[in-house]
Amino acid sequence: MTSEFVIEMRDITKKFGDFTANDQINLDVLPGEIHALLGENGAGKSTLMNMLSGLLEPTSGEIFVNGQAVAIDSPSKAAKLGIGMVHQHFMLVEAFTVAENIILGSEKTKRGVLNLKEATAEIQALSEKYGLAVDPAAKIADISVGAQQRVEILKTLYRGADILIFDEPTAVLTPSEITELLAIMKNLVKEGKSIILITHKLDEIRAVADRVTVIRQGKSIQTVPVEGATSQELAEMMVGHAVSFKTEKEAAKVGEAILEISDLVVHENRGVPAVKNLSLDVHAGEVVGIAGIDGNGQSELVQAITGLRKAKSGSIKIKGREVTHLRPRQITEMQVSHVPEDRHRDGMVLDMTIAENIALQTYYKEPLSRRGILDYGKINGYARDLMAEFDVRAASEVVSGGSLSGGNQQKAVIAREIDRNPDLLVISQPTRGLDVGAIEYIRKRIIQERDKGKAVLVVSFELDEILDVSDRIAVIHDGRIQGILSPEETNKQELGILMAGGTVNKEDKDV
Repeated sequence: MTSEFVIEMRDITKKFGDFTANDQINLDVLPGEIHALLGENGAGKSTLMNMLSGLLEPTSGEIFVNGQAVAIDSPSKAAKLGIGMVHQHFMLVEAFTVAENIILGSEKTKRGVLNLKEATAEIQALSEKYGLAVDPAAKIADISVGAQQRVEILKTLYRGADILIFDEPTAVLTPSEITELLAIMKNLVKEGKSIILITHKLDEIRAVADRVTVIRQGKSIQTVPVEGATSQELAEMMVGHAVSFKTEKEAAKVGEAILEISDLVVHENRGVPAVKNLSLDVHAGEVVGIAGIDGNGQSELVQAITGLRKAKSGSIKIKGREVTHLRPRQITEMQVSHVPEDRHRDGMVLDMTIAENIALQTYYKEPLSRRGILDYGKINGYARDLMAEFDVRAASEVVSGGSLSGGNQQKAVIAREIDRNPDLLVISQPTRGLDVGAIEYIRKRIIQERDKGKAVLVVSFELDEILDVSDRIAVIHDGRIQGILSPEETNKQELGILMAGGTVNKEDKDV
C-alpha cells in the first residue's frame, strides 16, 4: 500500500488507568515537511509522540509508516523504522564524550573491539553535512546546552532517522541558539528529512512549520497550513478562547526600597567575577526586569540575593537588613520567594509527589505539620487547591513531580512561591516552557503581586516578556548594569544594543 504520508496516526487513544491522555487523535505528516504539534501544557502532545517513538504503546488506534501498518513497541523498533526523537530533557551521559554518547547503544565493533575512530569520522561527516557543529572529543559536562541539543540530533541521525521528532526543543535555549536550531531544522528538511515539532511557541511555528495540528485536552482539534494562519487564530484554537498578548496594567504605585544592592561582586564556579560592582534597587509596588544575554551574571546575581551563593564583596539588603551572610532559609523567612531558572535542578524534587513539592517551603510550619509531624491530609488538600488555582494539570496531587509536563512543573513552582505572599518575589524565566494561555495567566499574577505592593525582580531572556511586565528594565552585560530604561521609551533593538555591550545615544531615540 502506498501513501502520500510518511506518518499516519489514526484514532490514537492512550489511557493511564481512568485518565485519558489522548482521545482518538489523528495526525498525518507529509514527506519533507516540518509539521508542528501545538497544544497547551498537558494537552497530550508528548504522550502522542512517545507512542510514535516506541516509549509507550497506544491503548487503541493504528500507526502507519510510509503506508505500512506498524506496531512500535520499543525505541529500537522506532529506530529501525527511521523514527528518532530529540527529547525536551536531554538523555546524555555527562561523563562521556560527544562521540561516546552518539554511538551509545549502536556501537560499531570489529571482533568485539570498539572502533571509535571510524565512528568519530562518521559523526564528523554527519555534523558537517547538516550544519551541526560539535567537537566529538569534548565531554558533555563541558559543552553548552545548545551544543548538547546538537548531540541529541546527531544521535538520531547516526541511527539513520528520516523522521525526527523534536519535543519542546527551544525550552532551554537562548535566543541565538533558538535561531541556530530553526536554521538546522530547515536544513534537515532540505536534505530529505521530515520533522514533527512539538511546541507552543507560535512565533517558532510561523518561522519554520509548513502545517500545524492543534491538540486541546487530549483531542485533535484541527490541522491547518501555517501560511495564512494568524498567531491569534492559532492561540484561540489551542486554548479554546481569545488570548491577550499584552498584559493590562495601571501605572505602578512605587513605595520604599525592598531590595538594595550596592557594589556587589559575585564569583562564578571557577572563581572568576561574574557580577562586577553591580548596584540596583527594587521598590515595593514595582516590577524590575533584568534583560541580558545568558551568561552575563544573571544566575549568580539571583543566587547571591537568595543566599544560594556567597557574595565576594558589596552589600545586599532586604527590607533594610544585610543578608549577604544569611542562609537560604533565613532569607526565605524574610518573606522572600524565589522561582529558579532551572525547575529540575533547583525548583523541584522530581521523585517527590506534586503535593510534597508544593509544600517544600512551608512543610515545617502549621497547618502542614504540627510538633514536627507532617499532616499529609493538609499537605494534599493544600496542593489540590493550588493546582486548581494555577491550572496545574495532573492525574492527582500524589503523582510524582517528574511525571508532569515541563510547563506544569513550572506552574507548580510558581504556585508554591506566589502563595507564600512574599514581600520580594525573585522570578527567573517565569514562563519558560509555558503555552500562551499559561503565559497570559502568569504575567497577570506577576502584575497582581506588584499591585499588592510587592517588590518583583524578573529575569528573562524573552524581551517581549521584559517589555510587557516591567516598570523599569535593567540591562545586564558582563556582570554590570549597562543601563536602566523605561519600557515605554525603549524597544527590542535598543535593548539588544545594550545587551551586547553597546551604548544608546538618547538624542537618537526619536529619529
